Amino acid sequence: MEIVEMCTFAARKPEKRKMNHKLCCIGYITRDKIVTPDNTVYMPGGTAFYFAKAVSRLQADDFLLVSALAEEDKAAAEEIIREGIEVKLVPTTHSHSFENIYGNNPNERRQRVTAQADPFRIEDLTEVQAEIIHLGTLLADDFSLEVIKHLASRSTLAADVQGFLRKVENEKVFPVDWAEKREALKYIHTLKANESEMEVLTGCSEPHEAALLIADWGVKTVLLTLGDKGSLIYSNGQFYDIPAYPTLQVVDATGCGDTYMAGYLYKRSQGASYQEAGCFAAAMCTIKLQSHGPFSGTEEAVNAIISSMKH
Repeated sequence: MEIVEMCTFAARKPEKRKMNHKLCCIGYITRDKIVTPDNTVYMPGGTAFYFAKAVSRLQADDFLLVSALAEEDKAAAEEIIREGIEVKLVPTTHSHSFENIYGNNPNERRQRVTAQADPFRIEDLTEVQAEIIHLGTLLADDFSLEVIKHLASRSTLAADVQGFLRKVENEKVFPVDWAEKREALKYIHTLKANESEMEVLTGCSEPHEAALLIADWGVKTVLLTLGDKGSLIYSNGQFYDIPAYPTLQVVDATGCGDTYMAGYLYKRSQGASYQEAGCFAAAMCTIKLQSHGPFSGTEEAVNAIISSMKH
């Protein structure tokens, strides 16, 4: 299949495509090099890739992926299209290219960025319509404040804070505070951060305190993933403690946060409670951690993990 910039593609026939989707992810598919103590793997990556691949394994039939890839990397989009995902590509000179290096602790990694894509622009996204849009940020300038405001005017926005807290200097990734956070977070309905990102963003090391502060800045639902300690959700004045389901073996943690968001937003879009959506997301992560690459399980397998822990 030939991919043309600014066009939308799907495995199903165009006349069946809906203009307003239930769920959408906007983010970059990257070229990734993943280094672990055991081996080195080359593969597509990025929030957009891991999110879309996870959704493709669920019973979601109204999902749109918006991404940007350089001409030589568009085969990665074709792989997602073959799995039934509708994809819209916007033009970029280069693709984001990352090197992720993990040590013995799978919750920690070092990164290098060897190439960067062009930031998303409002004019690239005028035709994108969805009830929920997830911003899959990778680097601080992926989404400007103007783009965030534009998207929030027409959709409920979710975001992973990680990219807003990363800058690149000489190919190395450095943690930075989000300069526009007090303004931008007014437009973000659901925000996810891990423990280290939580501390950079808020200055708080205690998750409950951090969640309350983020909510004070305007976020309606705060998701804090805490590694093997589970996750914490705060919304409408209430905290929800989400367990971390045990894994047989941690093989690859890359994309685990993206998998969590895919599961959480998928279930919330179906009407699940915060607790139900959080547990579903956590169980998806348990399956994802046990193999290289994106989530490759099934909705039935996820529900089986949740059910097994209730007995």
